[in-house]
Amino acid sequence: MVKRYDKEFKVYAVKLVVEDGRKATEVARELDLVPQTLHKWVARYKEEQEDSFVGSGNRSPKDQVEYEKDKRIRDLEEEVAILKKAMGIFAKK
Repeated sequence: MVKRYDKEFKVYAVKLVVEDGRKATEVARELDLVPQTLHKWVARYKEEQEDSFVGSGNRSPKDQVEYEKDKRIRDLEEEVAILKKAMGIFAKK
């Protein structure tokens, strides 16, 4: 069984290491975590701060902007394809 941790728990655990200066292995032991997991959380937190832990099925703000751009491009490409087909139909008449 895989344990799932919410954003608040991850941020709490990481801040014990980053802000309080405690050892990751010590914090991991206290919180019943695998030390490697806490080390990964700390590394991710240092890269993106609290945007690191967006949760399952969610995107970071940076990824969300990229996703929306890609979706807009796909929508526009689909519209162009439809218009080309319509032009072809009307040009035959």
